[in-house]
Amino acid sequence: MRLALFQPDIPQNLGAALRLGACLGVPVDVIEPCGFPLSDRAVARAAMDYAAQAEVKRHASWAAFRADPLRAEGRIVLFTTRAAAPHHSFAFRPGDVILMGRESAGVPDEVHEAADARLYIPLVAGARSLNVVTAAAMALAEALRQMEGFPAAAPH
Repeated sequence: MRLALFQPDIPQNLGAALRLGACLGVPVDVIEPCGFPLSDRAVARAAMDYAAQAEVKRHASWAAFRADPLRAEGRIVLFTTRAAAPHHSFAFRPGDVILMGRESAGVPDEVHEAADARLYIPLVAGARSLNVVTAAAMALAEALRQMEGFPAAAPH
């Protein structure tokens, strides 16, 4: 299981995604170009001290991401408002890559076409979308729940 962010626009969201990946033991793929320098202080501020624990792989482009051997292990599962199937009815598999689009524009048609599955998170009438990291957390939670893949609880 991997989490991929397509050309993120907001550094705080990338930082939060890195923290999410580190806490759940899920590697994070960043598909560039980003809408900000990856050295942005806001990324570090949002990731807090979890950035060092996160397993992150940067990809220079969509093509580079698609060609990566690690990505080839499973399906690309795109979360999009243009989907027809709700995420909770999808059967996730261990090698799946959960792909989240840009905050400002989602993903282009070529990415939609390359996805093996396109899912949405049901919302109340009139609500357009969730924050990308909130949606990623919900997607990962459902996938990990289905596969009994949550990390073992650590004592506090």
